[in-house]
Amino acid sequence: MYKEKLGIPDEHELVSTGSKSEMRKGRDTDIYCYDEKNAEGEVIAKYVVRESMSIYPPQSTTVSYKKYDLSGVEIESGTI
Repeated sequence: MYKEKLGIPDEHELVSTGSKSEMRKGRDTDIYCYDEKNAEGEVIAKYVVRESMSIYPPQSTTVSYKKYDLSGVEIESGTI
């Protein structure tokens, strides 16, 4: 779903590793966790994608992500 938007190469795979939902401060947020695997099937990065929607009109939606290396250090972030 997010592979192209995250700029992951075609030969790599984006594998879902979990999800959860939060609701606070007028926002409903779905959080998705992914592993990026290279062509050899090795995990090379981890992503956390947050879809956050206001529960009040006009119900705007924000999709953001954070990319982590294998030691858990954030190496990239942004909105998509």
